[in-house]
Amino acid sequence: MKASTPLTRPAVLLVEDTMSLQMVYRSILATAGHRVAVASTASDGLEQFRTHRPMVVLLDLILPDRDGLEVMQEIQAIQPETRVIAITANGSVNRAVEAMRAGAHDFLVKPFDEGRLLSAVQNALVEAGPRDAVKPADPSAAVTRKADAAQVSEGSGFIGSSEAMKRIHGTIASVARSMATVFITGESGTGKELCALAVHANSNRSSGPFIALNCGAIPQDLLESEVFGHMKGSFTGAISDKQGAATAADGGTLFLDEICEMAPALQTKLLRFLQTSTVQPVGATRPRKVNVRIVCATNRDPLDAVRRGHFREDLYYRLYVVPIHMPPLRDRGQDIIEIAEAALARFAQEEGREFHGLDPAVRNLMLSHSWPGNVRQLLNVMRNVVVLNQGGWVTPEMLPPGLADEGRPADPQPLPAAVRDALTPDSLLGLPLAEAERRLIEATLAHYGGSIPKAARVLDVSPSTLYRKIEAWNARAS
Repeated sequence: MKASTPLTRPAVLLVEDTMSLQMVYRSILATAGHRVAVASTASDGLEQFRTHRPMVVLLDLILPDRDGLEVMQEIQAIQPETRVIAITANGSVNRAVEAMRAGAHDFLVKPFDEGRLLSAVQNALVEAGPRDAVKPADPSAAVTRKADAAQVSEGSGFIGSSEAMKRIHGTIASVARSMATVFITGESGTGKELCALAVHANSNRSSGPFIALNCGAIPQDLLESEVFGHMKGSFTGAISDKQGAATAADGGTLFLDEICEMAPALQTKLLRFLQTSTVQPVGATRPRKVNVRIVCATNRDPLDAVRRGHFREDLYYRLYVVPIHMPPLRDRGQDIIEIAEAALARFAQEEGREFHGLDPAVRNLMLSHSWPGNVRQLLNVMRNVVVLNQGGWVTPEMLPPGLADEGRPADPQPLPAAVRDALTPDSLLGLPLAEAERRLIEATLAHYGGSIPKAARVLDVSPSTLYRKIEAWNARAS
């Protein structure tokens, strides 16, 4: 097979054995402007890698013919500068941690959304090559530079003419060119990362990198290394120097998502970084100066997190300079229809199908729906419609089953007597805090039939926090 020239070779290699997922990931990356090579097995993946020598490899850790970690090590031996993003299934986070310790640049836990995939790839490309050789390729980050609006494409939360969104566009236009820290709040799926992208793209540092880091998706023992980097040999598994997100964002913007999930010890180091603008990787003896603009986000109430002792008060006041609240989709009126129609047109073009629009009954149903998953849920609904239907007008029968009932609060399950007895004051007195916390979480999960999203809402934490804790308990039990 003839090798690709440097100008045409794929920048990304995707190794994924599930064909439906392979097609989805490839479509997302290609639409964002990335040149992609794909493979379904380890052997094919290694052949593609030797042929194209991509800068970034998206690697499923479970392949039919070989273990993904072995493939990653072989890739690193052939071309050490390649950035490998490990892909693993939910419930196998330990595999992802193992991959990170073995030298993976990042990891994605299925199911992950489109924004997380594009952000991980873009961050890896920025770190893998010269900064001016890697331009943001995601069309969803292409923000117009008009002073009165910051419209983002991709049928996202930045499509819409509601008064709430007009105010957000105005705030972004006012604050983008300053160095003030922006603190974005809002429910999951409302478009907080797109808001951060809009701030970056309208700023005078838009030609620099935009580095996104989800503080709730990375195990706490790896988060410091992800933010500040580490030196070779600084801990077991540190086989090479690693540039942290703060250094990678030098000259650009660092977006810290789910900031309230950050461990207290790292909050202290983040505060020092904000005060000094210096970065000291784990194991390094000297700090280095960086020029980074901070944008952060959370789906929780940050002031309430301060009151509960989960978030440092001094860090809160250091970060909470310009607040932007992303409204839930249910409060945006006709924006719902605008977003749905834009998404329908885009997905229909991708799938090569022709849709006329939304039936009036569908419009009424969408306007009355509560949309617990917000814009992310609406986009998923429209993609489902396009993929499973040939075209024409979108009617209620084409919508996913149960859409009209989704989001209504379910009746809590009866609390088992054994669990109820385990939560009495006498039974909790004298227990370590971690054990008392575990009993409360397990009781809440039992109360809501094992639904982690419902339990997370009641406990006022991110669902990813509960997933991490459950994964840690299972790991200790095995």
